[in-house]
Amino acid sequence: MTGRKYLLLAAIIVFGSVGDVMLSRGMKELGQIHLWDLQHAVTALFNPWVAGGTILLIAFLTGYSSALSWADLTYVLPATAFGYVLVALLSQFMLGEHVTLTRWLGILLVTAGVGFVARGPSYTTRSQRESIRQGRR
Repeated sequence: MTGRKYLLLAAIIVFGSVGDVMLSRGMKELGQIHLWDLQHAVTALFNPWVAGGTILLIAFLTGYSSALSWADLTYVLPATAFGYVLVALLSQFMLGEHVTLTRWLGILLVTAGVGFVARGPSYTTRSQRESIRQGRR
């Protein structure tokens, strides 16, 4: 894997994590929104935190789609698991949320699985896919 691909994975982690935290902050400022109150839901998009979070999450989706074009889902999804750590840290320091020891242990357990996944290949070859389709593993 090239440096650009690692950079893309890092960007995906940052865009997704910061976007989620910004969206959460904006929605907490706005209060509860109901689906049947469409006007309130639309005006929420103009809150700077919600708008910024939405833009970052669109950037996340774009980068994620790009990564899936050159790597398997079973590689990309776990490779972005460090985002859980970043979300917990940002939530604790930017949103003032209390992250319990149990949550930290769960986050670290999931993130540790990345080490196992990262050892394997990032892309299934065409011949491997053909073998699977034909029932030969």
